Amino acid sequence: MANSEDLSQSVGTHPARVRKVLSVLRKHGYLTTKEGAHGGYLLSRPSEEIKLGELYRLVAGGSLGPNWCSGESGSSCVVSSNMQDVMGNIYNGGEEALSAYFDRISIQDVKERIGHGEAITLSLNGLSAKEKS
Repeated sequence: MANSEDLSQSVGTHPARVRKVLSVLRKHGYLTTKEGAHGGYLLSRPSEEIKLGELYRLVAGGSLGPNWCSGESGSSCVVSSNMQDVMGNIYNGGEEALSAYFDRISIQDVKERIGHGEAITLSLNGLSAKEKS
């Protein structure tokens, strides 16, 4: 059981941001809460059943793409008129690849890697771990 203050200190993030994310996770059934002096948050499912991809899509999905687009679809310039669609497709492909990669990693996997002092390295062909020096 952990409360938002403890979690925010542990991960080095402002407590308000942590509470916002925890609220979304609770609303979508990933967390249960216990009120009171010894209250806090608990996972509502076993950690090996919760994939990072689910959580990414819930709290950060779509964040890979920029918040602005260059180009103008009605332009007579072939580059300008196609830039939004082309870059949109590229970012969507990246988002899908990242999401699929995260779908292969569970909360339990992360806990185990943290417990063994491993640094997770990105491999497009599968999960890999690299020992810390």
